[in-house]
Amino acid sequence: MKTQIVILLFISITAGSFAQSSDAPLLVKQGESLVTQMKEEEALEKFKGALKSESNNYEAAWQASLMCSRIGNRQSDEQKKKEFFVTAKQYAVKALKINSTDAESNFVMAVAMGRMALISGARDKVAASRDIKNYVELAIKYNPNHAGAYHVLGKWNYEVANLNWMEKAAANSLFGGIPDGSLNAAIDNYNKAISLDGNDILFYLDLAKAYKDNEQPDKAKEALKKALALKPRFEDDASYLKECQSLLNELNAPQ
Repeated sequence: MKTQIVILLFISITAGSFAQSSDAPLLVKQGESLVTQMKEEEALEKFKGALKSESNNYEAAWQASLMCSRIGNRQSDEQKKKEFFVTAKQYAVKALKINSTDAESNFVMAVAMGRMALISGARDKVAASRDIKNYVELAIKYNPNHAGAYHVLGKWNYEVANLNWMEKAAANSLFGGIPDGSLNAAIDNYNKAISLDGNDILFYLDLAKAYKDNEQPDKAKEALKKALALKPRFEDDASYLKECQSLLNELNAPQ
């Protein structure tokens, strides 16, 4: 009788452990499905749940980071933005600890740092610049066909090319300068991203902005028209389409 009880306890414990270990992959799949349904906040909760079930689940860590960056970017309150971006970086650090030689962990770190840099002061912005570039280049190294990474590299080049005099002064005096960035490089990066994924509305919008600043309005219009022909895939796409239409109207207005 005692032997039977021991066996039953063993079966119960192992079955419980198995059930718990299987929670994380299921939650990750549910989260990914919610992303495609444009329900990113719900997706984030699934990825968080997966990490509670399995603290070293790589897929959950990097996807939670990406969701925090995206959700944070939509916040109207700057403090809330910062909170989401800080959390995004924390999840990215976790993902890098689990697997530092994969494209996604380096990509989401570049995204998290880049989002924070855009709302930071001159000193913090230029301080993060080198690291952002390093992480995105590592993402491309580990996956040369990572469209998102080329887009982030394009954004990096665009932002560096548009640094104001105060930011350039901070870069030179405090950090010995930063790597050169240019609109032409940004355009090349954005076009590379589009060649790898031609259905991302944001890629075309950012390409159009770079063409506009580079005094190539016809190419900017062409990029915007292509964007407007696409169907939304992500939660932010509806707002990006409105921005595309607004920019196209501006470019078409009589000068």
